Amino acid sequence: MDGTTHNYKLFARSDFSAFWALFTDNLINLIVLAGVCQFVFNMPTEIVFGRILPGAAVAIMAGVAAYTWLAKRAAARHGRDVTALPYGISTPVMFVYLFGVIGPIYWSTNDATLAWQVGIGAGFMGGIVAGLGAIVGPWLKRVTPRAGMLGTLCGIALVFIGTVPLATVFEDPFIGFASMIIILWGLVGRFRLPFNIPAGLLALIVGTVVALGMGKATISFEGVGFYPPLPYFGDLIAGIQHLFANPELFLVLVPVQIYNFIETMNNVESAEAAGDHYPVGTCQVVDGVGTMIGAVFGSPFPTTAYIGHPAYKRMGAHTGYIIAVGLVIPFAAFFGLLAFLNNLIPVAAAAPVLVFVALSLITNTAHSVKTEHMAAVTIAMMPHVSSFLVTKWGSLMGALGATGVEGLPRLGDEALTAALLQQGAHFEGHLALSQGAILTGLIWGAIVASVIDGRFRNAGGFALAACGMSLVGIVHSASLHWPSLSGVSMGYLIAAAFLFIYPHFHKEDELVNENLPTDEPQVTPGE
Repeated sequence: MDGTTHNYKLFARSDFSAFWALFTDNLINLIVLAGVCQFVFNMPTEIVFGRILPGAAVAIMAGVAAYTWLAKRAAARHGRDVTALPYGISTPVMFVYLFGVIGPIYWSTNDATLAWQVGIGAGFMGGIVAGLGAIVGPWLKRVTPRAGMLGTLCGIALVFIGTVPLATVFEDPFIGFASMIIILWGLVGRFRLPFNIPAGLLALIVGTVVALGMGKATISFEGVGFYPPLPYFGDLIAGIQHLFANPELFLVLVPVQIYNFIETMNNVESAEAAGDHYPVGTCQVVDGVGTMIGAVFGSPFPTTAYIGHPAYKRMGAHTGYIIAVGLVIPFAAFFGLLAFLNNLIPVAAAAPVLVFVALSLITNTAHSVKTEHMAAVTIAMMPHVSSFLVTKWGSLMGALGATGVEGLPRLGDEALTAALLQQGAHFEGHLALSQGAILTGLIWGAIVASVIDGRFRNAGGFALAACGMSLVGIVHSASLHWPSLSGVSMGYLIAAAFLFIYPHFHKEDELVNENLPTDEPQVTPGE
């Protein structure tokens, strides 16, 4: 910056369109978690709408305030407009907390209140772990190729943020297509809509009107009321005590929070690729503290810098869109309006917005990495396909059991695994890839990108780190355990040895990648 003062406006007209996209993203998460807590774990309305949702809203307010300040600072430092990082509840981690922490407590005790207490205790402790990511986050960002970080995000975007919502659109095509074509026209194609109506808002309105006409949406005021946010210190302490009395739950918490702070790091890198620079360590602290604040006020679910910054950057958003979300979501939570919106807005009407976020992230990644690094991006996406398959296979087994099919083997049974293999379904391999998919994708993307650039020691370092993590179950295992050798960990060790040792047996000119573009400086092999 040349010392001139930049007049950064927090609100721009384009924030209105971005608001509806981010609001819809947060709304879907809150609707899903409320439904699971209420109807799967039988939590009473008092806990779901009176404690969890207001607590989540407080966490969102805290994070929005922090990211607004960071955006203003970035704009002043660089002397140009920036887009604030989007913020909300982490979608993948939300499901881990639901079915890896809260669910097992409820199913083993049939006590919904205890399950909630353990949930907020886990959220608070997890926030500490996520915040500690600031210690190693900046260093990880320096040594990890962009293709690895963005590639693993693209994997999440492809299967969970894009494919699953697109399937929802096709389940309700009358509603979904009505919204989808508006999103494609206004957000993907960026063509003008009548009266400059934001595409996200018009898509929700049209989809909801179609749903009301078909009888698939209802106007219900059940659950509407005043739910002020309150701290729950006693319940939080009870939950933490239960965690320490059952330390095996930490085997779920630690890996998922490592995932969470790496997700933040990846999303900050995604923003940097789009042109906005934020300090990764500060962002990791913000996400950890936001999660802890939410836990104190009753929400078990971690918050994070959201995936999808390039989509909002493309819209031309400033900071107003996250400020609006930080006001509207709490208002809806404190007055029970989320229950009203849950009944009113069909998922198929909101799903196309998520499809757009997935498309934008993948497209931006393709433009922000070197062409030859697309191989690294591609391999980084693959573990998330395995994660998707394993998740859906589990859902299939659950559905069969729910329909009364008896004598079902558990998923992972040796006979079932052998039968699946005969049918071409490689369950064991997909299971290993799915366990710690975001880390696995990042590692393999980094290895491939580093090899392409001739940075063999860097690639070997990632292979050696993967060996260490697989030894204790951070990746390729269902839980943490004492160090033990496995085929996967030995494979990583062999790969690391090759990358460290083999280049020394060749002349330096034999290790030059002649396919690298000539207009870019050649990286010295072995770096």
